[in-house]
Amino acid sequence: MPRHSVPDFPPPTVVTDTETLAALCQRLASEEFVTVDTEFMRERTYYPELCLVQLAGETEVAVVDTISDRLDLAPLGDLLANPAVIKVFHAARQDVEIFVQRFGAVPTPLFDTQVAAMVAGFGDQVGYDSLVSSLTGGSIDKAHRFSDWAARPLSPAQMAYAAADVTWLRTVYRRLRARLLEEGRLTWVAEEMAILTNPATYRTDPEAAWERLKVRGNNRRFLAMVRTLAAWREQEAQRINIPRQRLLKDETLMEIAAIAPTNPEALSRARGITRGFAEGRTGSSLLEAAAATIALPEAKLPEVPRQRDTARPSAALVQLLKVLLTARCEENQVAPKLIASSDDIDRIASEDEPDVPALHGWRRTVFGDDAIALREGRVAVGVDGKRIRLIPVAR
Repeated sequence: MPRHSVPDFPPPTVVTDTETLAALCQRLASEEFVTVDTEFMRERTYYPELCLVQLAGETEVAVVDTISDRLDLAPLGDLLANPAVIKVFHAARQDVEIFVQRFGAVPTPLFDTQVAAMVAGFGDQVGYDSLVSSLTGGSIDKAHRFSDWAARPLSPAQMAYAAADVTWLRTVYRRLRARLLEEGRLTWVAEEMAILTNPATYRTDPEAAWERLKVRGNNRRFLAMVRTLAAWREQEAQRINIPRQRLLKDETLMEIAAIAPTNPEALSRARGITRGFAEGRTGSSLLEAAAATIALPEAKLPEVPRQRDTARPSAALVQLLKVLLTARCEENQVAPKLIASSDDIDRIASEDEPDVPALHGWRRTVFGDDAIALREGRVAVGVDGKRIRLIPVAR
């Protein structure tokens, strides 16, 4: 492993059995917070294959070998559910998804340093290595970023790499939290945690899978077939635990929906579908789902998604609102992405009372009220030296 600055921390303990894990979790249960990270593989499976869990407390860091056949992860589940210990992650969503799948619950309470960094003005979705460098002056060695974490044995260099993230995360968390506390923004972070701590964030509803696809056209029968095939693909990929795109690519799914096949021969004519697939168990299952959709009465077909009944927003007004957003975010040192998306800006420009996050809570204070005032002509955008400012307009 290349030489680089490291925090004053002991070498990681490698945990491969339940007794050692239970003792570790018991010690960590007395901590104010625990930093958490995972290493997993997902290239060949629908569900992530958990390979390592890294944990760090005040005086120790551990790498838990989750593939070990001598290990029951129940003590880890108890620690993650302990309301007295804050679980600190960076970019928590994928890690939390794994724990929800494994333990059935979101780790609580939870703190995501990527979200906190956005609130603290480090930009949109700041990378962990950049954050470590900015807040600690340290550096992260990324030589093993693309390791096969499912392979055993792991090298000492891989173990050191895995441990480094949670080791540095302790200092990152403390300095971020102190900064946000001083600026009175911890409540802003708490609002953002609501999405990450909602179990629904990690549930995949097969019936809603078609909403991720870019469906063109207003044929309700075609839309119904897309909806059916997307749900079928999601359920089948879950059943055999392979990535949905490996089972059936999006473009192939759309072509099958257009063909609406009723037999293996018709199905095999779709691009990317082999005769073996069409005549096998998987093809038969797909054709059954398609047949049920073909038989649907008109009343059960999905409605064509309606466009919002609004006038096209003024391009000039949209640009002015984006300038205002940038200026307000510079002034308040917060990431623009956290305040408003491009779609939010369009809606503020064109709708009287759009229900967008930018017009609620702390976002309204930072940007929303001024955005409405600009749209209504009560203020104008001006330049004061090198800064943007709002100028009241006489009515």
